Amino acid sequence: MWNERYDTPDYVFGTEPADFLLTHADHLKPGLKGLAVADGEGRNSVFMAQKGVETLAMDMSSNALAKAKKLADARGVAVAHVEASVTDWAWAPAAFDLVVAVFIQFLAPADRDQVFAGMIETLKPGGILMLHGYRPEQLAYGTGGPKAEENLYTEALLRDRFAGLEILALESYDREIDEGVGHSGMSALIDLVARKPL
Repeated sequence: MWNERYDTPDYVFGTEPADFLLTHADHLKPGLKGLAVADGEGRNSVFMAQKGVETLAMDMSSNALAKAKKLADARGVAVAHVEASVTDWAWAPAAFDLVVAVFIQFLAPADRDQVFAGMIETLKPGGILMLHGYRPEQLAYGTGGPKAEENLYTEALLRDRFAGLEILALESYDREIDEGVGHSGMSALIDLVARKPL
């Protein structure tokens, strides 16, 4: 499905980073080692690399990765790309200073919980997790994201799943976004920034 979706010369979700990353860009520091989870066409991993983060981007779609590499080349940054599914990814313990996951809500709850646990495991002590997605109210807007409410995030869900981390920011809000044809219009969003204890 994803390979078909990305089988177009256009960037389905645009080439600019999510506003979430721009808002919290102070966490993207030169020299950090970062993982971009299910990064798609590369807009977020490229921005991470532009900020000096040594970035590994993974995605299961070869078509998306081809466009991600093209975007990184066009912006003059180095990003390591790996074709892999998040559900099969080997979450190396304490491997990254930064884990970024933007709109990865294609996962059913059981798989999502497995991936959330993996993201925590792969963070180094003191590392930062950055997660951005849609809330259930998004279903009424219909401007992007999954159609299954169980795949969407609430503050209570994220507080529970990341209870072992120090929450630095957890915010629910509605905002007009313009991120390609895939995400366009008024949207019900939620942001989480959290630190793994030392």
